[in-house]
Amino acid sequence: MNVINLDHISFNPLLPEVKEAMIEAINSDLHNPSSQHKAGEKSAEMLAQARQNVADLINAADPKEVVFTSGGTESVNHAVKGAAMANREKGNHIITTNIEHNSVIRSLKRLSAQGFKVTSLSVDESGRVDPAAVADAITDQTVLISVMHSNNETGTIQPIAEIGAIARENKVLFHCDAVDSVGVVPVDVQALNADLLSFASNPIYGPTGAGGLYIRRGTRIFPLLDGGVQEHNKRAGTENLIGIIGMGKAAQLAAAQMEQRRTHLADLKKYLVEQLPQYVDEYIINTNLDHSLPNLLNVSLKYIEGESVMLMLDEENLAVSTKSACATGSLRASHVLLSLGLSHSDAQGTLVIAWGIDNTKDDLQKLLSTLSGVVKTLRSMSPLYQK
Repeated sequence: MNVINLDHISFNPLLPEVKEAMIEAINSDLHNPSSQHKAGEKSAEMLAQARQNVADLINAADPKEVVFTSGGTESVNHAVKGAAMANREKGNHIITTNIEHNSVIRSLKRLSAQGFKVTSLSVDESGRVDPAAVADAITDQTVLISVMHSNNETGTIQPIAEIGAIARENKVLFHCDAVDSVGVVPVDVQALNADLLSFASNPIYGPTGAGGLYIRRGTRIFPLLDGGVQEHNKRAGTENLIGIIGMGKAAQLAAAQMEQRRTHLADLKKYLVEQLPQYVDEYIINTNLDHSLPNLLNVSLKYIEGESVMLMLDEENLAVSTKSACATGSLRASHVLLSLGLSHSDAQGTLVIAWGIDNTKDDLQKLLSTLSGVVKTLRSMSPLYQK
């Protein structure tokens, strides 16, 4: 079965170089990097190299500012909960937006139950938050601002550098969820004024089960896990060394190939946007085309359900999604799309198309030609379309 993967926001394949690095590490019978013997020292050296590669990718001043985790969700939980609890004596107010990933939303719900006050700012119709609104929301009790770099459903990129500058000016910690951005577009923690930044391995064609949290030196944050002193006493537990080695290799490749990859992905996006009206009518593009990732387009097809479209495309070996993979199984319309002002029916008719460096224009052409027939079939049965 030759499936065309246009759901890269959910899963990316391992690059051959990454797979090779991991297999080599497995065959080396690596030991615990915390061990003091020679075998442990070799493992520690490989862990340090991976940390350096990741630090270089995000321009961290010190590799020790990179803490390895099990993935993006843990990184976000660590940042939001850890920073809030560590700075509680300064205040109990947190600022975020209404389009954040569930890992942020549910972490904040947990903190709300413990007495924290949360201000959730709205975005405009283009999906972006106004930095001035962030500034206006700050009080003398504000201890944390958490705003995602790019949205995982629409791909829209926020004005992070401006928000980070506002946070720094007001001496408020700033966390950025950059899970879907790091390695896809340049993410510089210095330029973004980020104190905390969450990222993961899979979006850069590394293994799942590995991620990281950038913690700027001097930032007060409690660990989520209690135990040993691994990860510079920021995250207890023996590191997932094989996964981290793969992530380190993926980070090295992402840094070296950034512009080449971006150009390819942006060309595919331009092609898709230009060709779409020739195959489908009455649709809404929910991605901000001026400020967004080069590898994602969110489209609402009017009068039909996105899930039905997805399933029919799947029958033709075309993999797309309708919302974040983390929200799959929920019957609710996407909170992100409702925040943009879409009706429930339009939000339910949404496809998230996400391509990768392994995709071609032929893949998108196959999607478009198949989508045209699928839409016609479903609309012929839709009572909304008949009206």
